[in-house]
This record gives sequence, structure tokens and C-alpha cells, in this order.
Amino acid sequence: MPESAFVEARPASSRLRRGVLWWRESSGSVADLGVLIPIAVALIVANGLSATAVLLPAGLLYLVVAWVYRVPVAVQPLKAFGAIAIAAGVGVDVIAAGALLMGLVFLALGGLGVLDRVAALFPVAVIRGVQLTVGPLFFKIGWGLIAHPPTTFVDQAAGWWVPVLAAVLVLGLLVLRSWIVLPLVVAGVVVAVLAAGDLWAWGPSPISMPTLSWPAFATAAVLLVIPQVPLTCANSCLAPADAARAYFGDEAVRVTPNRLAGTLGGANIFAAAIGGMPVCHGAGGMSAHYVFGARTWRAPIVIGVLLTGMAVAVGAALAEVLPAFPLPVLAAMLAVAGVAHVLLLRDVNSWRAWSVVILIGVLGVTWNLAGAVLLGLAVWWAGNLLQRRRGGWQGTG
Repeated sequence: MPESAFVEARPASSRLRRGVLWWRESSGSVADLGVLIPIAVALIVANGLSATAVLLPAGLLYLVVAWVYRVPVAVQPLKAFGAIAIAAGVGVDVIAAGALLMGLVFLALGGLGVLDRVAALFPVAVIRGVQLTVGPLFFKIGWGLIAHPPTTFVDQAAGWWVPVLAAVLVLGLLVLRSWIVLPLVVAGVVVAVLAAGDLWAWGPSPISMPTLSWPAFATAAVLLVIPQVPLTCANSCLAPADAARAYFGDEAVRVTPNRLAGTLGGANIFAAAIGGMPVCHGAGGMSAHYVFGARTWRAPIVIGVLLTGMAVAVGAALAEVLPAFPLPVLAAMLAVAGVAHVLLLRDVNSWRAWSVVILIGVLGVTWNLAGAVLLGLAVWWAGNLLQRRRGGWQGTG
């Protein structure tokens, strides 16, 4: 082939590859909405947070992720924090106080270099146990969305066909992955907009600065922060750093527990300042991004621009539109992300490691993840001590 012909043909092929690349990255970018949307909707509808203030911290943190980490590190709501806040019905001031405390705690942990040293004490089996917990929890949340639709989601039809549709969507997502998830999310947005009716409004929703007081800080510390801190250390700093290495290899060199603590800490101080949604870096969210095609900085750029743009351009309409997003779509995305996260366990290769993984996974789902991690660590290091003593006895025999 003449060189001129090769030069003529090359741009079209290159454009095709770039188009496929951006499609996959865009598909992967929206893959974690199954976690973000339900908690965001509840905080807006049940707790009175501004829709703009809820989405803006997540969107801006995704843009920071693209710049700092260069790989698709997930941004999620603080799940235990959010769940307790929703169940207790606390207001914007208490949520903002809790976000500020979380921000200060994790900025300090990251700045002092504590979490990188803590990570060295965590055996892989304990991290895999944390990751095992997340997979079934995603299934549990997804099933709850379709079996018992939250009251914050309005006009969601119920019937035998809803779980059937969710199962079909799960199969479709498992088989087609990046090729179907983006059209599915777009279709869900269209359905939500149509269901919201003639309620569309442009511009951000009003943001009122929170009033921080000592009673608000006291309530937030006891009710929201103390239960969340150990979970965030394990599932938003240690586990994502491990998952990033498993998924992206040397490309994930920037993803360290200390850096993760620093970026989520800064984001939560911003969230506190505007009365917004506290956020973190979820390990399960990283699996969601990865399984649906996200591999580079492009994915966090896409979702960051999308969330930030929605917060600023149509935040005034989101309180009506988001609760109409189809729950089977969210449930299916959660289920597939859960499968992907459990697959991180494929490198567990000894009965001792499996026993710790299963112990943490079972107790993390049925009891408490922080307590399960502490018990798993105790079992692992007790086993190490026993092995050393047996080795010593055999050496002196």
C-alpha cells in the first residue's frame, strides 16, 4: 500500500478508536448512579437539602479525581452517615456540622500520613473481607429499591413485572456492559423528566448557608460521625487504594490511602460550607466504574461535568425529576457492580485467608462492618502469633 493511502486511511481509524474510547469512558462514568441517586433523593426530599448543594460537592470532587488520580476513583455519598441522617430526620445544620467534622478528621489523617501506615498493618485478607461485604450490600440495597420502593421515590409502579424487568436488565448489563449502560441511563433520565411533567425549571436551587452551633456539632458527632469514621477509613481509603492497584496496576500509583483521605476531607469541608451532601471514595463505586468501561481520567471528567452542570443549570428542577428515575435501572446497576466487586476475591488462595474474608463478609453484612474488621484483624494476627509460637516450639524440639 502506498504511504499516501496509509496516511489517508489512518485518521478515520483513529477517530473510530477515540469514539469507542469515549463511549466506554462515558458509560463507565455513569455506572455508580445506583448508589448516588437514592441517597441524594432522600436527602433532598426527606431532609430538606438543596438539590444543587447535594450534587455540587460530588461533581466537583469527580473533577478533582480526574486531575489528582488520573484513574476513575469513585465519589459516593457517605452511606452510613446518610442512612442515619435520613432515618433520624436531622436537618441541614446537623448534616453540615457532621460533614465539617468528617472533613477535618480526614484532612488530619491524610496530612499526618497515618492511613498509609495503617494500611501496612492490614493484611490482604482483611481488605478482601471489606470488599466481600460491599458486594452483598449492593445486592441488598438493589433488592430493597424494587421490593420496597422508598417513599421518597414518587409514582413508581409496583407489580410482579418490576423484579422481572430488573433481572432482565441485570442480564443485559452483564452481557453488554459498556454498550448498554449509557443508553439505559439516558432512557431513565427521559422517563424521569416525562414523569415529572410540566415542572422543568432552569437555574440552581436556592442554597442557604447552614447555622453551625455547639448542639449541632454534638448531635452530629455522636449520631453521624463516630459510626462513619471507621467505615470510611476501611471502605473509602484502604479498600479503594487496593482495588485501584488490582484494576489499573501502575496507573494507580497516585491512589494512596492518605491522598484519598485528603481529597474526601476537602470535599466534605466544602459540602459543609454550602449545606450539601457529605461524600467519600467508595470501593464498590470503583468496581462499578471499571466493569462498565471506565479506565482513565476521562470517566471522572464526564460525570463531574454532568453533575456540576446539572447542579448549576437545572438544580431547581431536580427535586421533582430525580425521585421519578426508574428504580429497576438503579437496582440492576447496583447488582452488576456488586458482582464485579466480589470478583476482587479471586486472588484469595488459602483456607486461613478465606476464613477471615468470610468472617468479615458475613458479620459486615449482618452486623457491623467496623466491628467485623476489628474482629478479622484480631483473628488474623492471633493466627500469626500462634504460627510463630509453633515455629519456635518446633525449632527447640
